Amino acid sequence: MPAVLAPVLAAGANDPGLVRACGPKGSQSWLCSTVFRISGDSTAADVADAIAKPLRIALIIVIAWVLVRLTRVLIARFVRQLATSVDKLASLRAGVAFVDTGPMPQARRVQRAETIGAVLRSMVGVVIWAVALLTVLDELGVNLAPLLAGAGIVGLAVGFGAQSLVRDFLSGLFMLLEDQYGVGDVVDVGLASGTIEGVSLRTTRLRDVDGVVWHVPNGEIQRVGNKSQQWARAVVDVAIAYDADVVAATRVIGEVVSALWQDPAYADLMLGSPEVLGVEALEPGRLVIRVTARTRPLEQWRVARELRVRVKAALDAAGIAAPSG
Repeated sequence: MPAVLAPVLAAGANDPGLVRACGPKGSQSWLCSTVFRISGDSTAADVADAIAKPLRIALIIVIAWVLVRLTRVLIARFVRQLATSVDKLASLRAGVAFVDTGPMPQARRVQRAETIGAVLRSMVGVVIWAVALLTVLDELGVNLAPLLAGAGIVGLAVGFGAQSLVRDFLSGLFMLLEDQYGVGDVVDVGLASGTIEGVSLRTTRLRDVDGVVWHVPNGEIQRVGNKSQQWARAVVDVAIAYDADVVAATRVIGEVVSALWQDPAYADLMLGSPEVLGVEALEPGRLVIRVTARTRPLEQWRVARELRVRVKAALDAAGIAAPSG
C-alpha cells in the first residue's frame, strides 16, 4: 500500500496550484498543504501558511512548559520517596559519605531530599528551556551551526577562565552526595558560621547570629563543622571560688543535672543523662567544674542555658561562693 500511495502523494505535492499557494515541495508547511487540499482556495492556504510558523513556535513553547511542569511533578514525587525511603538514600550515598545519618535520620533525609529536589528542578528547567529556545530559533530560520560553533568556542574560553566556577559545582555535587549539611543546619564553614538557608551546586547561603546573610562559594569551603547533624553536646563550665568546697559543689551540681533529666520538658531534648565530669581547670581565683549533656540536634544551647540558670540558683542556695574576680 505505501508503494501505491507514494506516487499519489508526490503528484499532490507537485500540483501547480499547491506549489503556487504553498511553495515548492520540501518547503510546504503541513497546515498550508492540508488547507489547500481540503478547500482548494489559495487565499485560505496563504493564511494557513502565514500562521503555520507562529503556531509551531507556540506549540514548542507549550510543549516545553508542559515538560517542565511534568518533570517538576516527577521530581516532587522522587523527593517524597527519597525523604521517606532509607534504601534509596543509602544507595545515593554508597561509597561516598563517611557519616551515618542516625540517630535522627528522618529530619536529615527530609532536608537533603528538599535540597536535591531544588537542584534537580533548576537543572531540568534550564535544559528544557534551552532546547526550546534553540528549536524556536531554528523555526525562525536562524542558522544554528555558526551559533553553536561560536557558543562552543566561547564555552571553551569561559571554561579556562571559570575554573573556580567548575570547582564550585563539583564541590557542591559532592557536598550533596556526602550529605555534609542541608537547609536548617547550623554550620561553621570557616569563612562564616550560622544557619543554612539555601544550598545550590554553586553557593551555600547562611545567616549568622547577627542576622547577616553570607553567600559562600562551595569551592571556597575547605572545612565544614556541622553543629546539628546526628546529635549535639551541651557543655557548661561552672566556675566557683578557689577555696570553695569542691565535693559539696559537685554534689549540688549533680542534683541539678539529675533533676533536669527527670524534667519532662527537657528530658525529651536530651539523649542521655547529663554528666558532671569534675574539675576541668584550676585558674587563679577559681575552679571550673564541667557538665555535659548529649542532646538532640540544635537543642544544645537551650539545654545549656537551662543548666546555667539552675546551677546558679542551686549554688547560691547552698552557700557555695562564686569567683570574686
